[in-house]
Amino acid sequence: MAKMKKKIKRYCPYCKVHTLHTVERAKKRKASELTWGQRQFRRVTAGYGGYPRPLPSGAKPIKKLDLRYKCSACGKMHVRSNGGYRARMFELVD
Repeated sequence: MAKMKKKIKRYCPYCKVHTLHTVERAKKRKASELTWGQRQFRRVTAGYGGYPRPLPSGAKPIKKLDLRYKCSACGKMHVRSNGGYRARMFELVD
């Protein structure tokens, strides 16, 4: 289980100095129906053609964390450059 503080001091690429950041976990939003991939998927699956690719198997047991860091000085938000890390359980503590 990974525990992380809600406020940490880290580098802000906009201020170009280390400042206090608030950490929050991004919530999943509804996927857009207007993206090219979704439009193509709807076109291919329409009618009696069936599913165009192998059915998706089970998801990975450990998903990557999507953490957003908000700078307290400038108010801008950014994410980690390397895509984050994986943890089975994650908790933000004071």
